[in-house]
Amino acid sequence: MKESMCSRWHLRLIVLLILFFPLTLSAAQGRVTVKGQSITLRQAIKIIESSSNFKFFFNPSDLDALPGKNLDCEGEISDVLKEVFAGSGISYVIMGDDIILKLEKKAASTQQKKVEIVGGVVDARSGESVVGATVRVKDVNSGVITDMDGKFTIKATPGDVLVISYIGYETKEVKVVNGKVLLVELVEDAKQLEEVVVTAYGSGQKKASMVGSVQAIRPAELQVPSASLSNSFAGRLAGVIAVQRTGQPGADGSDFYIRGISTMNGATNPLIILDGVEISSGDLDNLDPEIIDGFSILKDATATAMYGTRGANGVMIITTKSGRNIDKPIINFRVEGQITSPTSKPKFVDGATYMDLFNESLLNGGSTESPYSAEEIAGTRAGLNPYAYPNVNWYDELFKDQAFNQNFNVNIRGGGKRVDYFSSVTVNHETGMIKNRSKDFFSYNNNINVMRYSFQNNINAYLGKDSRLSLRLNVQLRKTKQPNISMNDLFAGAINTSPVEAPVYFPDDGVTTHIKWGVNDRLKPGQQQNPVAQLASGYQDNFRSTVVAALEFEQKLNFITEGLRFKALASFKNWSSTTNSASAGWNKYHLQDFSVDDNGVYSFVTRLQNESGGEVSTDLKPGVANSGDRRFYFQAIMDYNRTFGKHDVNAMFIYNQDELVTQLFSGDLIAALPKRKQGVAARLSYAYDGKYLAEVNMGYNGSENFAKGHRWGFFPSIAVGYNISEEAFFEPLKNVFSNMKIRASWGLVGNDNIGGARFVYMPTINLTGTGYTTGLDGDITYKGPVYSRYGNPEVTWEVGKKVNVGLDLQLFNSLNLTMDYFHETRTDIFQERGTIPQYLGTAGTKVFGNLAAMKNQGFDFAADFNKKIGKDWFISFKGTFTYAHNEITKYDESPKYAFQSKVGQSANIPSIMISDGLFKDPDDVKNSNQQIGGNLSAGDIKYVNISKLYGYDDDIVDISDWVWAKNPTVPEIVYGFGPSIRWKNLDFSFFFQGVAKVSLVMSDFHPFGDNSLRNVLTWIADDRWSPDNQNINATYPRLTRDTSVNNTQRSDYWLRNAAFIKLKNAEIGYTYKNMRFYVSGMNLATFSPFKHWDPEQGGGNGLKYPTQRVFNFGFQMTINNNR
Repeated sequence: MKESMCSRWHLRLIVLLILFFPLTLSAAQGRVTVKGQSITLRQAIKIIESSSNFKFFFNPSDLDALPGKNLDCEGEISDVLKEVFAGSGISYVIMGDDIILKLEKKAASTQQKKVEIVGGVVDARSGESVVGATVRVKDVNSGVITDMDGKFTIKATPGDVLVISYIGYETKEVKVVNGKVLLVELVEDAKQLEEVVVTAYGSGQKKASMVGSVQAIRPAELQVPSASLSNSFAGRLAGVIAVQRTGQPGADGSDFYIRGISTMNGATNPLIILDGVEISSGDLDNLDPEIIDGFSILKDATATAMYGTRGANGVMIITTKSGRNIDKPIINFRVEGQITSPTSKPKFVDGATYMDLFNESLLNGGSTESPYSAEEIAGTRAGLNPYAYPNVNWYDELFKDQAFNQNFNVNIRGGGKRVDYFSSVTVNHETGMIKNRSKDFFSYNNNINVMRYSFQNNINAYLGKDSRLSLRLNVQLRKTKQPNISMNDLFAGAINTSPVEAPVYFPDDGVTTHIKWGVNDRLKPGQQQNPVAQLASGYQDNFRSTVVAALEFEQKLNFITEGLRFKALASFKNWSSTTNSASAGWNKYHLQDFSVDDNGVYSFVTRLQNESGGEVSTDLKPGVANSGDRRFYFQAIMDYNRTFGKHDVNAMFIYNQDELVTQLFSGDLIAALPKRKQGVAARLSYAYDGKYLAEVNMGYNGSENFAKGHRWGFFPSIAVGYNISEEAFFEPLKNVFSNMKIRASWGLVGNDNIGGARFVYMPTINLTGTGYTTGLDGDITYKGPVYSRYGNPEVTWEVGKKVNVGLDLQLFNSLNLTMDYFHETRTDIFQERGTIPQYLGTAGTKVFGNLAAMKNQGFDFAADFNKKIGKDWFISFKGTFTYAHNEITKYDESPKYAFQSKVGQSANIPSIMISDGLFKDPDDVKNSNQQIGGNLSAGDIKYVNISKLYGYDDDIVDISDWVWAKNPTVPEIVYGFGPSIRWKNLDFSFFFQGVAKVSLVMSDFHPFGDNSLRNVLTWIADDRWSPDNQNINATYPRLTRDTSVNNTQRSDYWLRNAAFIKLKNAEIGYTYKNMRFYVSGMNLATFSPFKHWDPEQGGGNGLKYPTQRVFNFGFQMTINNNR
């Protein structure tokens, strides 16, 4: 034992020498030269600063009385400084590129007056600067905050004691010595074990004593170049499945789920709490990471059970920053400019190729006609005239390749003993990729233009030693201008409109008073479209506001018993939206004839093609729509937290009530009724000697959505933990395993947002319908009122039973690992019955009940590595992995074939037919089972007779021959990883994010059909089956004029693996004093087996608003005059 203690003492001595020795001998920065006659120390300092990267920090009065001297020195910085300051009474400390001067004790004044103390604060383990540490004189309330380099300057009297503190570290006291330069090393607080994590109802729990599955993320990790906060989640938060389906400004937030999907009909999104108030995912997206102080994900029942009805799908807890008791306010400023471009762009064939392919499609169908003559094709290919021979790339007519966005934030933080404050303003401007075609015809710009303003104001008033009153106000304003046509319809128009049937518009004939928009006369008037005309003929302005105000009072009740505390929160949230629109009619024309004179001048005869037969008004007609809601919430908490020797006890009791009122401007009285919830919750936790941990939680909640007798639900949970590393026998292993904790939990959670209309225990009756049908053959109809929904008074909560087992591990004081296995069984899932025969008279009537069940299981993993290498390098690495697989275990259904039952399948999984390549020749068609549709030929898709394979007597392949695909359309695996590297003032980071076990189904892209004469994508033209390319594994089957029922079925022929890995983010920055310059990017590269568009956008034809590649240029500055 004595030898062990001796070795440990030597180890500490070596660590101290490593930490301190480089401070005076670490100047290997190149050679420095100082030469001159009678050079003062200030002049010498300027020479060194101007010829190197070194900067000096000193008290000017220390150098004023010192004489100049002759200098002729050259060499390493340590050698030069030694000669410059020889005999001056000034000593120095080198910290990287910074040199701090100090007045030696023998030269210091003996007068007891305040002097400036210069110093720095670092992590004792890593040597990393501690930014934001509080430095104050003991028994004095005000103080200063360390800057971005961990340095500080404070005025104090020799003999005073400085108190240095920071969350997660042991508070340290250092005595002031006049002229002494301080290097303060903070040691991690073993009791706090890195950090305090915000958990249920805003209560902070020490990470060491937590037994629930909770992940906290540093707000800095959420700072990515995106206006939507949720786009930073994927791959960074273990346990969170997140996918971004669109890049549309103002609507590009990700869909996200905590530990996947556990229900099929009700709400799947997690509960989101901002400063104690429930907010929507849209509100979350508008938050600026600059205002966030804490961000936690509650994943298991122990963490979420206290929320009862609202916590079934996990909880996100966000707290915003508060002020600080400092001398002068700290001001932070950030400005960014972004260039955005689509991550993918569809490629279409040119007009002449389209004509050739269209003729080919008719020949494939047995026709001898060629609608497009060789003359027309040649004229189009030669581009003779854009009106006589149109060749329109509608995508290029509608969309541009780049947009420019701006972000701005300024925040201020300060306060005193009685009041502190934090205030932030964010302005975000986004523009879309839509070309401003309206300016060519009208006086408005209907490109997407989104202006967002976000305000956060937090005030804490300390009414006494034990009382605090806080007001937190979050205001979000958004103004959006965009076309009247939806983005889905606009992008669909780019593919659904023929490139050769009409120009965008015909030239002005000098007679017509309106624009003559071109349309396709091969289609019926109701099917004709011109996406540019639809884009240009109207716009809408939307203004929406969200105000979240929370007033919180906290009173410590130590006069009753030590550790007792009371908190009350009252909040109000108001959301409103107003849309003003203007729309105009547009006149459709097609080319009836044209002629060309001897000079090559074209003349056109056009014909009006409106459905009405006459002209329509092009005057803008206004419209308005309003919506909104408001929420009132109240909670009261009694909290007890106390330590008795080795026993830590915490107890909490909560009462809460919530009311949501939807403002409707229609006659739906049921929907306008307030939605109310009420409940109580409690927690009791116990820890012995920091080793043995236990926690019990419960929520007892009521919802007005159910009938009496079913409105209240009880949701308990229990968890235990074991800090093995705190045991004495573990001591020899601590050099490797710095910390090890195992934990396990079980609990019930509820969900009252079960889908369907409200008050499903009450029936609804249709008085205006046609009656109901009954009879074995469904041929008897009775007139009169009919139930549109039968009431079910037994309907109640969805209930999830959650189990979690986790391991927290720290290796070598540098690598933190968290691993969790989870399993949930969700029962009483709300579902419409599928097994009631319609001859009972239920045709058209819905019957609901708690009929279905699911299970969801998987694991998530997080790794976080931090290491200082030498004095100039710091490296960190972060990685996460999440796997969540769900399976339906019970479902009320009556499938045609047993193998088509949903039981045993995942939610969000597509049904598909199974193909066997393409028909090789007519004999192959003849010798195969009867297929879907008629007139099958070589080059058509051949389907497998699935029902016969499963033993059913069926020789016909029809739309009933389908199976479930292997993978769902929501990924089951999400992962991310990437390093962050800093060398001196230069920093660099990148982050990869990927998904796996996910599929997409391609659809709505088949050429020519669907009554639209749809355009042809180049990948179809390049590898289609044709008489010249009789490849039975071709990418696309033979072309046909009308959409082939056979070839367009949802099948594995159109099923694709949507897995990908992206270079999601990269950033390089440089810090100079209190300023930082940086360049960053998002969605920089995608690697996937699917090549046609960004697979993250999901299925379809890729014609939707694409996700954006972002290049971001930023500048950040902090003004901190407390140094």
